[in-house]
Amino acid sequence: MARVLDGRAVAARIREEVAGGVSELAARGVPVRLDVILAGEDPASVTYVSNKRRDCAEVGIESRLHAFPADVSQKELLALVERLNGDPEVSGFFIQLPLPGRMDPLPLLSAIDPSKDVDGLSPQSAGRLAVGLPCLLPCTPHGVIQLLGRCGVELEGREAVVVGRSNLVGKPLALLLLRENATVTVCHSRTRDLAEVTRRAEVLVVAAGRRGMIGAEHVREGAVVVDVGIHRTEDGGLTGDVRQEEVSGRASAMTPVPGGVGPMTRAMLLYNTLEAARLQAGLS
Repeated sequence: MARVLDGRAVAARIREEVAGGVSELAARGVPVRLDVILAGEDPASVTYVSNKRRDCAEVGIESRLHAFPADVSQKELLALVERLNGDPEVSGFFIQLPLPGRMDPLPLLSAIDPSKDVDGLSPQSAGRLAVGLPCLLPCTPHGVIQLLGRCGVELEGREAVVVGRSNLVGKPLALLLLRENATVTVCHSRTRDLAEVTRRAEVLVVAAGRRGMIGAEHVREGAVVVDVGIHRTEDGGLTGDVRQEEVSGRASAMTPVPGGVGPMTRAMLLYNTLEAARLQAGLS
């Protein structure tokens, strides 16, 4: 049976560290504040934002919500982004995605000051990551790296395979794995004989967004498996991209769903907000 990579426990430790860092900055007179831009009333987005604001309160980070109706103009949101960029009281901020209707998020993300881009999703942040310049890292990929490192999973010199090439997870995670000196392969919907490729992986990360697509036939004996996917089941439960019961007999360690990568993503947003505050105070 595979060892459980407990994201809840590791995230709790990171949150404690962030709370300590926030207190240290407060003693120096440096506030830490996270602003959130929410357009529309998508139920999932409203829930996510509520959870993130509650997380902030638990570690001492002030949060402010800028809520707009679904028919808000892109021009109005862009004006807010520019105002938050220039506000010295704002440590960092993010735009909750998806945006309503046909609104294009790219111009808005592109306008975010990289030093305040706590989601790490702007083209400037992505470019800095790609060429190895300092930047705030995207939360889910960074959470995966932190989880592996804090659970004692060695990455240097190992063969890692990432299933999925999204801008949100797959691409930045491949870059972060390279930074840890892993040998990285990225698979996607056009990969020929997926199982043959994934069976090479000593570390297999699945972020394809397809429920239960990875089974025992895809996994090398003794591999470490990270399941980034999350899907609602018919009975109201949660499951991932990996068929967990099937794969646990072959993997040496794996993340559960829920309780694996999800808590790490939320913790890394807090981590990034603290780092942004330190950057702007010249303390990082």
